[in-house]
This record gives sequence, C-alpha cells and structure tokens, in this order.
Amino acid sequence: MKSKEKDYFESLYEVTRLINGSLDPDCVLEEIVRSVVNAMGLKAASLRLLDTRRKRLLLGASCGLSENYLQKGPILVEASGLDRKALRGKTCIVPDARTDPDFQYGPKAGEEGIASVLVVPLIREKKVLGVLRAYTDTVRDFSKREIRFLEAVAHLSAIALDNARLHKALETRCELMAAHKLRIDDN
Repeated sequence: MKSKEKDYFESLYEVTRLINGSLDPDCVLEEIVRSVVNAMGLKAASLRLLDTRRKRLLLGASCGLSENYLQKGPILVEASGLDRKALRGKTCIVPDARTDPDFQYGPKAGEEGIASVLVVPLIREKKVLGVLRAYTDTVRDFSKREIRFLEAVAHLSAIALDNARLHKALETRCELMAAHKLRIDDN
C-alpha cells in the first residue's frame, strides 16, 4: 500500500472516530478540516454551511486560512458560480482560483497564496448542507484518490452535522419536557 493511500485510510478512520466521539459540531468540524489539510498536504481547507435562506455560505470551520482572507466578504451563492455548481451536488475543481471567473474572490485568493481549489458538496439525505473546500498553494491536478477522499470526508461531515442537529433538538425537547413536568409537579 502506498503511503498516501494509507494516509487517506487513516485520516478517514480518524474523522469517523471524531464524529462518533463528539456531538460538539464546532470541535468536530475543526478536526475535520485539520485532518483534510494534513492528509492531502494542502495549504488550507474550509467547511462552509448554507444559511437558512440558502443564499450565503457561512464559515463552519477552517484550517490554514488567514483571518484577513476569512474576513474578505460573504460567500454569496448567486455570485459564486463555483458554489452554485457544488450546491447542485457536483464536485468542482478550480485549476487556478486567481484567474477563474467562477471563483468569487480571485484577487483575494492570489493575495492569500491560493492556487487550486477542490470543492465538494456536503449532502445528507439528498439535501445539500454546504461545501468542503481544499486549497493548494501551487497549481495542482487533484487525483481521483484525492477527490474520492474529500468526497468521503464531506459525506462524513454531513452525517456529523445531522447528528449534532438531531442531538441538539433532542436535548431541547428533553429540557422542555422536564420544565413541563416540573410545572405539573408543582401544581
């Protein structure tokens, strides 16, 4: 087994272990992007989630991106051809983000030292929740293994988000039921 293949397998195992070990979405998402950067030898990675109106992608987690780059402005679905494609369920590759018209902030990518970008959708039960992005500092042709790895991590990320949301809803319901029971007991 090649060392890169082993790294992907071990990284997928680590992501799965993290998802199963925590219901804190912030912690899980941070670990996911860190694992992606390390496994793929990237400059950076980010995970962005659709807002409730499905008009903007909000930062869920990032690793390797400067605060200045993260504050560049909103990721508007309408303004980003790349994200529109990804949010339709397509994996997208941007060979050079600095010059690609579908990349919303090309000049800022150049300032950040970003060259190529791989974007995969986070899909859970046919519903797109957001995108996972992999950023390189040199122009790069992503291999089929890299694409499959990032797609698998995106799938696991969608499961983690769904599990965290379900857990939060269950917690809220339990709190409401406990409060209701206290009122009944007090009477």
